[in-house]
Amino acid sequence: MIFDRSNYQSDENYEKNDSFDDELRKCKELIETGYLYDSVERIEDLIEDSIEIGRFEDGLFLVNELLNIYPYNSELWTHKGVLLYCLFEYELSLECFEKALSLNPNDEEALIQKAAAEMYLNLYEQSEDSLQKAIEINPTNSEAYYNLGILYQKQQLFNKAIQQYELSLALEPDFTDCFFEMGYCFESLGDYENSLRSYDNFIDIDPYNPIGWFNKGVILVKLNKIEEAIKCFDFVTAIQEDFINAWYNKGNAYADIGKFEEAIFCFKKVISLDPDDETAYYNLGSLYEEVNDITSAISYYTKAIEIGFDYYEAYLARGYCYDSIGKTKLALKDFNKAISISLDDAEAWSAKADLLYSIGEIEESIFLYKKALEFDPENLSLWNSLAEVLFETNNWLEALDAFEKCIQLNPNDSNFYYSKAKINFILNRTNDALECLKKAFELNPEMKKEFENDYPEIRSSKLFKKLLGES
Repeated sequence: MIFDRSNYQSDENYEKNDSFDDELRKCKELIETGYLYDSVERIEDLIEDSIEIGRFEDGLFLVNELLNIYPYNSELWTHKGVLLYCLFEYELSLECFEKALSLNPNDEEALIQKAAAEMYLNLYEQSEDSLQKAIEINPTNSEAYYNLGILYQKQQLFNKAIQQYELSLALEPDFTDCFFEMGYCFESLGDYENSLRSYDNFIDIDPYNPIGWFNKGVILVKLNKIEEAIKCFDFVTAIQEDFINAWYNKGNAYADIGKFEEAIFCFKKVISLDPDDETAYYNLGSLYEEVNDITSAISYYTKAIEIGFDYYEAYLARGYCYDSIGKTKLALKDFNKAISISLDDAEAWSAKADLLYSIGEIEESIFLYKKALEFDPENLSLWNSLAEVLFETNNWLEALDAFEKCIQLNPNDSNFYYSKAKINFILNRTNDALECLKKAFELNPEMKKEFENDYPEIRSSKLFKKLLGES
């Protein structure tokens, strides 16, 4: 998961809220007592602060008060447009930007903000026109190139977006957001090395931004540099201990390299931060399975089910655990529940088939394997299981067809040809059996020893050797 940097709010902004409340109270008193005209600049400053710290409703109240007095002030209309935009009122914000531009057609800031509103209304051509006009007015406006990059990125035109970010950086080399967005674009193009380089540039400028380190860690995982990724996630949690996704990804990274105890610690941290995260409980169940603590695994799968009652993967996993410790009835109950939740899931049908086979309900298991194959017809493992059970129950012709399907899916496995040979011997199809044996021996010469053990009387026959092409 890549994080949007806009979701991150600094502690400094939280501190500003306290002083903002005090100033807002004083400005409202000035408005109520009629001293508004003497405090316009003060109120304008507070409007800008409201945008910076996310107090949009308060800012909208203040800008409307000023517009009652100065209805032809283009800057105030731009501020109102920004506030409405931040409140997700895109159509109303667009009207404000158009009003501002009717009063000042060369206001590049209003054009850039108008383009943002048009973008979120999916008016891509109009948005591009607005940004190009802003660039014509001021070719050195790095913000205009950056927003043009965002527009192309939104349309998944990642190469064009990168070009615009590079133009912006040529004008403003420390424009951190450009590096951040370039990281995402390169990742979307599968160019992880350049994505990593972009996040490194971002971190060089903003070294204590947890989201930058988090995204770098994500890319390092994709580059299979797991140890380095873990160091990044460590840095994230050192900066911001409650960054849940960093603990989550760190847990997955530890699991990838077989450090299960460390992974367990990470997912327990996730649960301490979010006790209702059923996937974290599920992952803990999987990890305890890895360390062969089946009792704990069952406990965590059960907790995942309690939170997510239709969590069929948890039912399936718990069923496997019950099966592994011989609690067949509980395993069957979980497999049935998994099937009822996800009727088209081949694994659930297959799990039940395996279980029924293990307790001797062979005919029912055959039906279930076939049912599983309806939902995953190219699953080699399923075809092999079905073929083996059909062979065991003397369903020769069906078994022959099933092994033939196995060969179609994997023509380089000698075992399938050998199994076909054995069935053909049983059916007295000697020539077909010989052809299968030749192919099996060609793929795996060691299989001749298995054949000698299985059919000593046939293997010693001179006629058979001749038919097989041996001296």
